[in-house]
Amino acid sequence: MNDLPENITVWLVEDNEIYRCGLSRAIESADGMFCPEAFADAESALSAVDTGMIPDVILLDVGLPGIDGLTALKRFAKIAPEIRIVLLTVFNDTDKIFKAVCAGANGYLLKTSSTDQVLNAVRQAAAGGAPMDPQVADRVLTLFNQLAEAKSPPPPDYGLSPREKQILEQMAQGLVNKEIADVLGISPHTVINHLRSIYTKLHVNTNTGAVAKAIREGLV
Repeated sequence: MNDLPENITVWLVEDNEIYRCGLSRAIESADGMFCPEAFADAESALSAVDTGMIPDVILLDVGLPGIDGLTALKRFAKIAPEIRIVLLTVFNDTDKIFKAVCAGANGYLLKTSSTDQVLNAVRQAAAGGAPMDPQVADRVLTLFNQLAEAKSPPPPDYGLSPREKQILEQMAQGLVNKEIADVLGISPHTVINHLRSIYTKLHVNTNTGAVAKAIREGLV
């Protein structure tokens, strides 16, 4: 992470007046940071950035009236990509989390987070980190794992039976027919019969050809 700025300038964009005022006071009271601007809508904050006012960190509500937080996030990133943006939301919503991460959010906190957690998140973001509520982080990891799995196409279906797949797995480990028979508790003759079926289904003629195709196409 980068070095922490000596004085962290924080903007708050939040339409709930009570939450906005309470959090801005907490920021002002914290060592090493101050909150010169607290906006009730994204339009006002975007206009301020357009004039050249650049904070270190913006705490940005997702559920804003008018321009919502996710749309504002994209605009902030385009106008002033150096600003670190931490989203605040009451939603633990996977779709919104995914869109926020893709849009370039530097952090994502639930509004149930304590004041100390928010202040620590500001410090982490200002230092180049990516603060994230533990519940949100868990969802993000789960989501990206699911996406990674979805991008991996399933192996082709050659109609192999469970026993034929077992034999292929043993062949891939270097076992010969008699050893495969011993491991699976079947006769060598039965192994040979299964091999003939495997060759036909995979369109190969040899053990090595079957193993190579099985490994290449993710069948074992």
